[in-house]
Amino acid sequence: MDHLLPTETKAARSAEFESLKQGSMNVWEYHMEFVRMSKYAIHMLPTMEARVHQFVQGLSPVAINEVATASLNSDMNYWKMVVFSQATENRKLKNRREREGSSKARSAGNLGNSSGDGPLGLNSQMSQ
Repeated sequence: MDHLLPTETKAARSAEFESLKQGSMNVWEYHMEFVRMSKYAIHMLPTMEARVHQFVQGLSPVAINEVATASLNSDMNYWKMVVFSQATENRKLKNRREREGSSKARSAGNLGNSSGDGPLGLNSQMSQ
């Protein structure tokens, strides 16, 4: 069916692929959209390195630094990059949730001080 599309539509989809970003998608969803749209921009992906580079360029800031570094590895192919990106994103999001959880626990601990002393024990000192 795609070969029946007008040239203008193919050009528009190629431009859409070129500007494709992960945004709010997870890595797997981004990969699926990347694959779906890449057929309109085959000319942009003549080599495995070009495919990996284009994929990395659209990743969100959560994983981009580690993934960009890994993409320089000479044996990194597209599938390895997708798996590595997904693992990196999952690890970073898990770490973020854990930090936020421990931060909330510390806040709740400070608010849960039932003696009314406050952080420096000023209430007890004032009543003496």
